[in-house]
Amino acid sequence: MVEDASTGPASKGGVVPTSAPTVEPGVFRAFVVGLAEAMIAADESVDSIYDQLERTARAYGFADTAFVVLPTLVLVQTGPADAGRVTVRSRDIDSFHFHQIAQLYRLLNRAERGDIDPQQGLARLAEIRAMRPRFSWWVRTIGHAILAAGLSLILVPTLTGVAVAFGLGLLVGLAKLVPSRALQLVLPTLSALVCGIVVYSLAQYIGVGDSLRLLIAPLATFLPGAMLTTATVELASRQMIAGASRLVAGLMQLALLAVGILAAGAIVGVDGPDYQPISSVTIVPWWIEALGVILFAVGIFFYLSVPAWTFAWVLLVLLTAFGVQTVTTGFVGGTSGAFFGALVMTPLVLWISSRDYGAPSQITFLPAFWLLVPGVSGLIGLTEAADAGLSGLGVALTTVLSIALGVLIGTALYRGFSEIGPRRPDDP
Repeated sequence: MVEDASTGPASKGGVVPTSAPTVEPGVFRAFVVGLAEAMIAADESVDSIYDQLERTARAYGFADTAFVVLPTLVLVQTGPADAGRVTVRSRDIDSFHFHQIAQLYRLLNRAERGDIDPQQGLARLAEIRAMRPRFSWWVRTIGHAILAAGLSLILVPTLTGVAVAFGLGLLVGLAKLVPSRALQLVLPTLSALVCGIVVYSLAQYIGVGDSLRLLIAPLATFLPGAMLTTATVELASRQMIAGASRLVAGLMQLALLAVGILAAGAIVGVDGPDYQPISSVTIVPWWIEALGVILFAVGIFFYLSVPAWTFAWVLLVLLTAFGVQTVTTGFVGGTSGAFFGALVMTPLVLWISSRDYGAPSQITFLPAFWLLVPGVSGLIGLTEAADAGLSGLGVALTTVLSIALGVLIGTALYRGFSEIGPRRPDDP
């Protein structure tokens, strides 16, 4: 809880007592609603959005401000409960690319200091939403293919697997560019179906390694790892509506992918007597997996339009998460690697975001979520659950919970040490 020397404690996610307003309330409400929507598009948790809105309301001198923030609903009230005015926005919000997130956080830093006029802030939000990707469509498509190839080196380190993942990554990257909401709804299942048919079919003639793990690589950008982890964190922090809705949406996304993979297996006849996948004969050295992390980062850079000045931070977090996960899994096994990877990664991400020249936390968090493979483990667990009962699903949920627990503990440790350390004179 944040203490204000002149007004007392601020109420978490509710009323923010402070001095008299300095701007027109309707414009301020529209500005705050826009900020909340943009943070939702950046995949921020509702707790983080509440904190940001509280700081912004305090900075602009608004009393009796209340907020309700859900994944598809934003409600802001200014004034007392019996005579206040409310601004509501309810709609599906498209996700931001990383270059948009970087600009958004610059705006958020200005908003929490109150040094931008809300009307100008609204104009800046409109500019951020209208920003085009930094790279052309064909560069982003190749970036998606590089991303898939890098992830295949981590999941299935075979040379043939890299080639297959790169080709399928191109195909999926092209499909994701089609500007059709109707197609986007069924694209995860269609992509999983096509990738599954190709990989299962090729596995009968060339050695691609573990075919189930290989076909995950081109589907990585469909995996709701960040959504499931954010949902678990929100549930742990008692944000039950937001957490439960994200959890259901994430599990549904996994189910759509799993249905496509299971259908591909049925079409090819994976369980039939004629299906004979051959073993891979070209296994690359284990240290090549580190190269896979670098390729994965390069693919993320082009596909998600990562700002150039943040790429080094993204790569640092990816290598840290991968290194910790690899070492701890080798010693302890199970889902411990995901837990310790998240535990070490989280303070690093928060420290980076606090630097003057650091990167916003969402830019470094999201690629690491994919690398810690909560979605991959969940998808494999769901597809195997068809034959192995609920044990596969249990492993999937355990992995997500392990990563979420690591994020919670890592965040608590970072904030605890930050509170112990020296404060700036203007800190509250």
